[in-house]
Amino acid sequence: MTTTLAALQKFFAAEAAYITEGTNFDAMGACLDPDVVMYQAEHLPYGGEWRGPDGIEKFMVAMSRTWGSLEFIEQRFVVDGETVVIYNRGRMLARATGRLLETSVMQLMTFRDGLIVEIRPFYLDTAAVLEALAEDRRTVR
Repeated sequence: MTTTLAALQKFFAAEAAYITEGTNFDAMGACLDPDVVMYQAEHLPYGGEWRGPDGIEKFMVAMSRTWGSLEFIEQRFVVDGETVVIYNRGRMLARATGRLLETSVMQLMTFRDGLIVEIRPFYLDTAAVLEALAEDRRTVR
């Protein structure tokens, strides 16, 4: 369990640094299994299925085009072997609109040999995400 939590903390710190500071992807990539896959909600600007470390890096490029900063306010972890449920409450700043969004995301992550092999995020309110990103709020609803 300690190894899994350490890997998660390293991953989330690297993710926040990538979005906020534009650091390189290497720290995040080191946490990923070669067969990693992420499933994002289809209707988000960075939605879809992202495969392999190269796919996750492309996702991060899309994510960092969308958001100018990412700050984790609260994180809770429930570990069951190589499966982890993470509650993330955070703040993100939309690049295009300058709006600050505080929201929550639950993630189901699976590990293999200490590396992340699957990521499934579940947003509390995707409409709020889209509203924060919309330059014309009338197009969201």
